[in-house]
Amino acid sequence: MTFADALVDWQRRAGRHDLPWQRTRDPYRIWVSEIMLQQTQVSTVLGYYGRFLASYPDVAALAAAPIDDVLRHWSGLGYYSRARNLHAAARAVVDLHGGAFPTDPGALEALPGIGRSTAAAIAAFSSGTRVPILDGNVKRVLCRVFGVEGFPGERAVEQRLWALAAREMPEAGEGRIETYTQALMDLGATVCVRTKPRCDACPVAERCVARAHGRVDALPAPRPARAVGTRGAHWALVRAGDAVLLERRAASGLWGGLWSLPEVVAPGEAVTPDAVDADSVAAWARARLGLDADAAAVAPLGDVRHAFTHFRLRARVWAMRVEPSVAAPAEHLWLALGDAADAPLPRPVKVLLTGLVGAGEGLF
Repeated sequence: MTFADALVDWQRRAGRHDLPWQRTRDPYRIWVSEIMLQQTQVSTVLGYYGRFLASYPDVAALAAAPIDDVLRHWSGLGYYSRARNLHAAARAVVDLHGGAFPTDPGALEALPGIGRSTAAAIAAFSSGTRVPILDGNVKRVLCRVFGVEGFPGERAVEQRLWALAAREMPEAGEGRIETYTQALMDLGATVCVRTKPRCDACPVAERCVARAHGRVDALPAPRPARAVGTRGAHWALVRAGDAVLLERRAASGLWGGLWSLPEVVAPGEAVTPDAVDADSVAAWARARLGLDADAAAVAPLGDVRHAFTHFRLRARVWAMRVEPSVAAPAEHLWLALGDAADAPLPRPVKVLLTGLVGAGEGLF
């Protein structure tokens, strides 16, 4: 039995069959699921997928939606560039394809936020196109089964994996491409997992090079170690009654396009918590908001810490109160604290603001 035959047989017997995006051939709905599943667990996506499609049942509805609404629906899934690309791709489908979502891998890959593997998955599940996929789970399966050494993120290793993925594809017909593609995903997600893989349940365990040589824990090779630095920032928590001032972050970069607390000092290469004091924050507030000298009394509220893949953020929060009559500057808005839970905010900012709800006037 070939590698592909073993996976197809296993998927039909033991794979996942009840995920909501498995019940459709609609490339739009498959695309939404594939983007959500990038770097996010299935259990998390299940709660978002249905709500997102209820609001945006087709690509035209998504394209017509304001980006803030899309980001609000995405809030909590993280990696917000996916949501911005999703919105941009929907508009491109409407503008370039007349609203008909493409199923050709080349046309799909030309859309914002769709890489080679995602394009292949959409094409396979929507139309049975015979084209290989190579997401993180599939890389792990191929590295172990075929004994591929080296970090999969290295170009030479990735090229070898693409060649393997193409070589092992079954012939098309009778839904085999769709079943095989789902089998690869299921095997990597439920059996050939990163730690403590269930080799006893694996349909290709007998041919697995990593298992035969006792290298299951060593393959795939990990990313080469590199130092993870810490960046410092200073945020202003400006409160007027029960509202807090937010600014929109630049479209590119960290938390692009989301609303966040105004940043007093741009993040630097290292944490320098004493580089900014209450007087300098007050001066910034007077200049930014047009406050008089007595209206910008400032006090440190504490630090917010958040870990990213490549660095850690430590943001010192400076609290102040202003009169409700103060107008928000351009690219800023006043947000009622009670609306923070549903607003398109970075997670650490949302956690901070929702914690203020009900805290009353005595907090600061």
